[in-house]
Order: sequence, then C-alpha cells, then structure tokens
Amino acid sequence: MPAYIISDVTIRDEEAIDIYRTRAAASIAQHGGRYLVRGGQVEVLEGKWHPGPLIVVEFPDMERARRWYASAEYAAALDVRDAALSCNLILVDGMAS
Repeated sequence: MPAYIISDVTIRDEEAIDIYRTRAAASIAQHGGRYLVRGGQVEVLEGKWHPGPLIVVEFPDMERARRWYASAEYAAALDVRDAALSCNLILVDGMAS
C-alpha cells in the first residue's frame, strides 16, 4: 500500500534550497519515491490553514518511506535543510488500489 510524505515548507535561503532540493530528490529516488507535488500554487478553499509550498512524495509503502527518512542519503540533505527552509513533515498511509 503506498505511503506519502507531505511537507509544508517556508523557504529561508534560495541558494541553500537548491542544494537541499538536489540532495533530497536524489535520496528520494534511491529509495523508490517519486514526487507528486513539488511546490506550485496553493489555494485555500476552507479553514485557517495557509501553507507555504507543499511537497507530496509517494513511496511504495510506509517501511520504504521510513527507511528513506532515516537514510544516510537523506541525512546529506538535512545538512543544509535548516538553512534552506523550515517545514512541517508528516507520513501518512495511502489506500490500496
């Protein structure tokens, strides 16, 4: 069953974000993930949540998503993440097709 990493980000540094994106994207691909949403316009339809850019990454399952998050490859991206952005990050189980 697929699993999804969902992140709401606030960009702090445009130069650092380029480094983070490159490293994060490589680590995601190495662990079988793929981007479904990577930024883009957000339109609030209801409620008080006004997120920044949203990122949604699909992994084959929860275990692969957890392995990615704990991986050495993603740790290399984390070296610059705090300079690049702040974020809220969640992992959610998807539905079987």
